[in-house]
Amino acid sequence: MFRCGIIEDDYGVPSQKPKPCLHRTKFGGNIAALRERKKLTQEQLAEKIGVSTRYVQSLEAGEYFPSLPKLVKLKSVLRCGWNEIFDGCEKI
Repeated sequence: MFRCGIIEDDYGVPSQKPKPCLHRTKFGGNIAALRERKKLTQEQLAEKIGVSTRYVQSLEAGEYFPSLPKLVKLKSVLRCGWNEIFDGCEKI
């Protein structure tokens, strides 16, 4: 299977690191900017939302998109609006 730059096996497990796509890259840049505005390190943000530092690095690099529960936690910790998180991301 192939979906938005992600190659999956028959069980839906990514078989290789996904290639960044424009939407994830823009989203990741927004998360990084909002994190820096709050003067948080990647480690501090990761701790506050209950994920690894590597996960935050991957989000900001545009490699992955968070699940809805993690997205809600990000919004809460960063104290921002949905428009700020998705600024510049096109509607599909």
